[in-house]
Amino acid sequence: MSENVKRTGRELVYQGAILNVYKDHMEFANGNTADWDFIHHDGAAAVVPVLPDGRILMVSQYRNALERMTLEIPAGKLDDPDEPGISCASRELEEETGYRCEHLEHLLTLRTTVAFCDEKIEIYLARDLKKTGQHLDEDEYVDVKAYTLAELKEKIFEGKIQDSKTIAAILAYEVKCGI
Repeated sequence: MSENVKRTGRELVYQGAILNVYKDHMEFANGNTADWDFIHHDGAAAVVPVLPDGRILMVSQYRNALERMTLEIPAGKLDDPDEPGISCASRELEEETGYRCEHLEHLLTLRTTVAFCDEKIEIYLARDLKKTGQHLDEDEYVDVKAYTLAELKEKIFEGKIQDSKTIAAILAYEVKCGI
């Protein structure tokens, strides 16, 4: 922490299946105090799966927080806080899309909402995909469809794709791969 801000205490307010919510008691150099919300998430990984023809596999699924279907890159929570992101990304790729990849390339790391959450998502690029078959969790309903980069960028700028990891990953893929 900086010399101007100090956490003096942390209370667990809620412990959930994928996150913990805390109330942090903060003190500032001028003597003022405040309570800040803090959400801990063990982390996640995601993948940009590129087919041989250049189209990108995307997943459509219902997101409770938005009360609607969303279009995203395949992703999932780490099974354990110490699980390597690349292992999680590989697992989620096959579970959600029904494809696997022998070599994943790190694309970028992002923090989803730095003002109040420590979630970190490692994002990978997958090429040379091999069809296997979906292995969805019992509570997952995922549709898979391939899109061109141009189609995805259009959906981003029209506001049809709003998921931050997906937007960052698609645009990073375009820049990094010189597409």
